[in-house]
Amino acid sequence: MKLPFLPNHDESSFFDFISTQYPGLTLGGHGGAFPAAQEPSRTGGGLTVPQATTVLAIKYQRGVLIAGDRRATEGFQIADRRIEKVFKIDEHSAMAIAGAAGPCIEMAKLFQTELEHYEKLEGMTLSCEGKANKLGQMVKANLPMVFQGLVVMPLYVGYDLKRGEGRIFKYDITGGRYEESDYHAIGSGGKDARNTMREHFQRQLQEADALKLALLSLYNAADDDVGTGGPDLVRGIYPTAKFVTAQGIMDVPDDKIRAVYDVLLAARRSKET
Repeated sequence: MKLPFLPNHDESSFFDFISTQYPGLTLGGHGGAFPAAQEPSRTGGGLTVPQATTVLAIKYQRGVLIAGDRRATEGFQIADRRIEKVFKIDEHSAMAIAGAAGPCIEMAKLFQTELEHYEKLEGMTLSCEGKANKLGQMVKANLPMVFQGLVVMPLYVGYDLKRGEGRIFKYDITGGRYEESDYHAIGSGGKDARNTMREHFQRQLQEADALKLALLSLYNAADDDVGTGGPDLVRGIYPTAKFVTAQGIMDVPDDKIRAVYDVLLAARRSKET
């Protein structure tokens, strides 16, 4: 029996399959289903969507730490105080998102499916480099939506089992992939967070010190950037943080993050008195 013709695609790639067979399901393949961004009016009108803001990554002795605040903004308003911006992708990689919240979360879920699909078909996992390249393809596919104001900016980290080290990758809006050697931060408060990390970063940080630096960087970013949310002690809302190591991914519990902030805030109060 003659099989029906299918357009040529990489069978091990779920993203490639839906891009050729069901392009409407991909990030950049909505065919104009989203409204085009409008010219801002005198009252500040136009296309306004929730924006995920500041996320960062820091290398440390055992791997890499990835973290992000919990605030999403919509114009000058807070759209969500508890948004998740840091996602486990597989056993040795994670990504954080900045940009239009909906497409960002959609990309994270699609990336998870892509790697699961590849592993099931090939019987092996992609290399850390290969995963970073796959994510770059997805960012590039979103380029048509960038012109409509729906920017997706991921920060990807993975533990490279071959090299025996954590790695950090950033991207531009065209899918260009760049590796950072020690740390990086993106989003509206990214510059402020990078300034803090630049001042305090040391190579071969211990796990506790890496967490302190990440939380300090997010705190300082929230202090200067209205789009970045600081720790909310009343509501019990704290940044999300994950350690990525050779043993897998470990979530940092809220009580541990709260303990770090208690010490940090006490030190700040003592300086001001």
